[in-house]
Order: sequence, then structure tokens, then C-alpha cells
Amino acid sequence: GYLRDILIAIFLGTGMLADAFFVAFRIPNTFRRLFAEGTFNAAFVPSYSSEITKGKKKSNKFANDIFNLLFLGLLFLTIIIEIFMPAFVSIIAPGFVGDLEKMEVAINLTRITFPFLFFICLASFFSAILNSHNKFAAAAAAPIILNIVLILILFFSRFLGDQLVYYLSYGVSLAGFLQLIFLYKYVSKYYSIKIHFKFKVSNKVKFFFKKLLPSIFSSGVTQINILIGTIIASFQASAVSYLYYADRIYQINLAIAGIAIGVVILPQLSKHIKSRQKNKILFIQNKALELSLFLSIPATIALIIGSEQIISALFGYGSFDEISVKNSSLALYFFALGLPAFALIKVFSSFFFANHDTKTPFYISLISVLLNIFISIYYFGEIGFIIIPIATSISSWFNSILLFLFLKNQKLFYFNKIFFIKFIKIIFASILMGLFFNFLLNHFQNELAFNQSIKALYLILSVILGLLFYFLVCYLIKAFQMKDIKLKY
Repeated sequence: GYLRDILIAIFLGTGMLADAFFVAFRIPNTFRRLFAEGTFNAAFVPSYSSEITKGKKKSNKFANDIFNLLFLGLLFLTIIIEIFMPAFVSIIAPGFVGDLEKMEVAINLTRITFPFLFFICLASFFSAILNSHNKFAAAAAAPIILNIVLILILFFSRFLGDQLVYYLSYGVSLAGFLQLIFLYKYVSKYYSIKIHFKFKVSNKVKFFFKKLLPSIFSSGVTQINILIGTIIASFQASAVSYLYYADRIYQINLAIAGIAIGVVILPQLSKHIKSRQKNKILFIQNKALELSLFLSIPATIALIIGSEQIISALFGYGSFDEISVKNSSLALYFFALGLPAFALIKVFSSFFFANHDTKTPFYISLISVLLNIFISIYYFGEIGFIIIPIATSISSWFNSILLFLFLKNQKLFYFNKIFFIKFIKIIFASILMGLFFNFLLNHFQNELAFNQSIKALYLILSVILGLLFYFLVCYLIKAFQMKDIKLKY
């Protein structure tokens, strides 16, 4: 994923074509995240898991009913959006409307990338079935296909010139189709497709779709906030690109500290809630929260301290100039302030989802999104695109605190005795790591300067040393131990 983004930064930079491509790519990619990163699971896994206990025939029938409705709904949505693409792009990038050339390119590119949405949502359905059977590797590996396809196209960029963005857009849709085929190969062991279009919808299927919409909104609130940010940023030249590159950096940590933990605990948590094993529920919840903070707090501190050096070393080559580095690193700094909240939203939401409650996180997310829109629009004219990461972080902290208060109020979550001791140790280890990381960045400041060609190596060295230092401190003060990972959950 990083190799893909550095090649895009070198060959596209932050100009007009880059802005148009990122808008075209943002829509299907946002839906991919909304569907794929635990959101579809949140509605599907608890319902499908309870059908598995009744036998393969029942679970297959339930899955087929869902698949057929999804297939038809997505096909209809894709056709409608393709027909009305100019109006659709005007909504998602209103800032492009006055620029005819930019608008035309964005419409053409979004038309090409939009079928990715159809393929990737069906692929997410296959992923959810695999996750329900406690199989996570194939579903987690599938997005690599998109990266490989785009990297192969980028290697031929010198021959493609301005046509590069069109080839990349075709690559996006092709990758979606390949991911669908790849996942079907693995899912066929557990599920076989039977396409039928009988419109008799059972109560179980109705219940699933009732849960799906709130879960998409609540679990994907960070992605929705970023999408709204892209819409508002389209009014400022190159702002869409600055936000895209900053977004890429903290998403790496969010994927591990929030999304992966939420996805993996959901099947087990649903099972223990169904069998009312209170001790196991409490244990999994506290461990999930502990692991999320163990991963997100040090990452937050490192991103705040080294935002400029990180953006410069990772993307500051070719068309990506010093102004692009400065603006993207400023966005990264403010996104980083919200990183623990982004992760906590994923973990806390999964506690609700395991209890078949998608409404509470939905309402909280709705308030959070409205708060984000209000702050972004109110201050955009005054301070420009930088208000977008600030508003995203503020609204995400608001969201995570409200989720926590509702969990406590509904008696769905309790802290165990050891949690606070571990939390203080994680904070202590993170602060020490931050001081050490800051020392390394100062020590290598000449090597990390913008005009240095091998600055990425010095950044990687600093990150690895900082990470090893953090793990060493955690090991010595027992903030997190290997036995915690090896436990049978």
C-alpha cells in the first residue's frame, strides 16, 4: 500500500489530475472501508453465527437470501449513479463545479472507478462469511490485489503521461473484480451461491438489513467524516490531495489498533454473549481495549512529534514538493490527535454490535458527523482545509466518549481490576518512547532534510529503534506481555 502511494506521489503529486483521481478513488474506496472493515461484519456475523449453530442448510439459505438482495441492490445503485454521474460528482466535489476541465476529468474517472463498489461490497460479504468461521487471513490479504494492480500500472507511467489517471481508474475496477474471484475461491468451502430473485423476504433477512444501515454509519463514522472533509476540501486547490496523503499514514495504525481488533473480537464476543458467559465477555472487552490503547497511544505521540519528517521521508519526491510536505504534515498532525479516538470507536462499537445493538452507535455517530460538518463549514473560510482534520479529531473524541458513557449506562461494559494499572504503564512507556523518538529525529535531522534522497531509510531506522525501545520498556514494566497475545480468547 505504501509503495502504491509513493509512486502516486512521485508521478501525480498534488496537482489538478491528482485531485480529480483522489475524488474518483475516494468514493469506491470509502464504500470499501464502510463495507469491508468490520462494518458489514457488525450486522452479518452475529446473525449468521446463530444460523451456523442450526446447521449448514439454514446458514446457507440465510446467506443466499442476503447475497441475492445485495447483488440486486448494488447493481441497481451502480447503474443509477453511472447514468447520473455529473450530478453525483457535483455533490461529492462541489468545489470542482466552476472548473470545467477538472470537473470533466473527475466525472470520467469516477465513471470508470465506480464498478469497484459493486465488486468490493460482494467481496465483503464473502469476507464476513469467512470471519464467521474464524478465518481471517484471506479476507485481510484481498486488498493487496488492488495495490499490486495499481503498482504495475504506475511502473509504466512514463509511457502514459496524462492518460495515467485513466489507466489507474480502470485498474481500480479490475482489482475489485479480481478480489471477488479470489475470495470466492476460499469461501466456496463454507458457502455455495444460488442466485434466485424471489422477493419473499424473511424476518431474519429484514432484521439483518435493519441492522446493516445503522452499523455502516456507526462503524464507518471515521470514513464518513473523511469523505465529508474531501467534499469541503474540494473548494481549495490541492487540499483533497493533502488530506489523502495524511490520511494514508494514520490509517495504517487505525487498521491494526481499531479495525483488526474489532473484526477479530466480534465472532467470539457474540458467541459468549449468546451463552451469557459474563467472565469471558468482561475479559475479552478489557483485553481489546488494552491492546487498542497499547498500539494507538505510542503511534499518536510518534505522529505528533515527527509528522513533517514522516510525510517528507515517505512522499517528498518527484512532483511532491516542500509546500505539499508542509500542508500534508500539518493535516497529519491534527489527524494524529484523534487517532486513539478513531480506534476506540471501532472497539466500543463492536461491544454494541455483539449485543445486536446497532441503533445506539448509529445515533451517536449521527450527532458526531453533524458536529464535524458544523465545525468544518464554520471555520473553513477562516483557516482553510486544516480545519477538516481538526474537526474530524474533535468529533471522534466526542463520539468515543459518548459510546463509552452509553456502554457504562447500559451495563454492557465494566473495567476489570488490572486495566488501570496497565493503562498507566502504557502512558509511561509511550512518553519515554516519545522522548527517545524526538532525540533520534534531532540526531538525524541532516539526513532527514527534504533534499536528501535516502531520508526514508533514516526514518525507517528511527521508527524501528523507537518501536524496539517502546517494547523493551513495556516488557520491563510489564505494560503488555507476550502471554496476553498467546491467551485463548
